[in-house]
Amino acid sequence: MTVAYVDANVILRFLVGDPPDMAERAAVLMQAVDRGEVTLRVDEIIVAEVVWVLSSFYKYKAQEIAPRLLEFLSQDGVEVENSILSALALYGSKGIDFVDALLATHMQHAGVRYVFSFDRHFDRITGLERLEPGAAGQSSLRIDS
Repeated sequence: MTVAYVDANVILRFLVGDPPDMAERAAVLMQAVDRGEVTLRVDEIIVAEVVWVLSSFYKYKAQEIAPRLLEFLSQDGVEVENSILSALALYGSKGIDFVDALLATHMQHAGVRYVFSFDRHFDRITGLERLEPGAAGQSSLRIDS
């Protein structure tokens, strides 16, 4: 069996069917995955690129992207870190940027509670606390735990 990483453009062609000739070739690859001939590894930067292209170019919403990618990444023959699956679920359910969802997932896994950010959507994530750099009343970076 062949183990290989897969690039975002192959995943995108498979998911959107565009352009048709590349989509067909991506489908042939996925048939080989289904038969157990190939195992695909998907890195988090690739998932981030797929999310970005689907949202910016194809104008899909997070609630459309997350389930499609979760289904793709959860199939037999596709290997991905659990943190990516958790980040996709968070992205789809909380309406935050995928990269920030990935950061939040890494924080939770590492047991880190605080994030310095100007992005208020971190406030929607239970168990995390967003701190703004230089916020009023913040005289030092010491944070009580």
